[in-house]
Amino acid sequence: MKKMWPLWLMSLLAVFVLAACGTATDKPKVDATPQEDVASQKDFPLTITDAVGNEITLEKAPETIVSMQSSNTEILFALGLNTEVIAVSDYDNYPAEALEKEKIGGQQFDVEKIVAMNPDIVFAHEMGLSTGEEGLQQIRDAGIPVFVVKNAKDFEETYATIVTIGQATGKSEEAEKIIANMKEKVEEVTSKLASVDKKKTVFVETSPAPTIYTPGNNTFMNEILNMVGAKNISADQEDWFMMSPEEIVSRNPEVIIVMYSYIDTAVEDVYKRDGFDSITAIKNQAVVQVDENKTSRTGPRLAEGLEEVAKAIYPEAFGE
Repeated sequence: MKKMWPLWLMSLLAVFVLAACGTATDKPKVDATPQEDVASQKDFPLTITDAVGNEITLEKAPETIVSMQSSNTEILFALGLNTEVIAVSDYDNYPAEALEKEKIGGQQFDVEKIVAMNPDIVFAHEMGLSTGEEGLQQIRDAGIPVFVVKNAKDFEETYATIVTIGQATGKSEEAEKIIANMKEKVEEVTSKLASVDKKKTVFVETSPAPTIYTPGNNTFMNEILNMVGAKNISADQEDWFMMSPEEIVSRNPEVIIVMYSYIDTAVEDVYKRDGFDSITAIKNQAVVQVDENKTSRTGPRLAEGLEEVAKAIYPEAFGE
């Protein structure tokens, strides 16, 4: 690629030339693009490959963006793309500015609405492919780039996702700062847990009785539990699955984490379940609710979610 003169320097040279020549009837047109915008374009054109192997070429940093997943939206806003994001999914509630954006639907999204917006790029997500691939192809067929973001399974993959979205939007430096802050928080949390000498057994539920679902092995929550030095009593099975109340009682967790907030009495309901009074977590009043968004959305707030889980299991390590 040819080495180009920065636009701000070319403009400055043009001013000096005009001053030396006195008056001029035909003044050259000066590009008034701010220096920071020039810097954001330095890595373009750019070709990137998404989670399903599709190559997307971007001639410049996108100026209009549609986000179809809450985690994508949180990353985009953290990168400072508040203005560029023009539409988000119905589920996006963070930051507060996301609530003010145009909504394009949830699992069933409005293809025609997205196409009519004609964004520079659409950030989709691997989790939505089972129900949304046909709609995404229609968006591609309309000439709009669609980048499918990988469904991250751990912190390292989350960092990689932030890096990729940063590259695609001309915000690589900002992405690195986000990752550095996340790693600093992770280090802060794990260092406080260094004095813990006994792993506690933990049961995590993501839906209430009678259909109690829990994360097993190969889930992000299991990764978080491993990071904070706890033992997931559901790790003998893969992914998310349903566990009976009788089995939970049999496995006798020392801590129960509730990962949903759509029921106001979620924690109280766990304490009141038939047969649960023999569980150590119930006896020790160790049923704790955590923010499901911080602990499940693979974005910048994930390190805060790690801290919430750590405090729920080992409050003594944090002076609580």
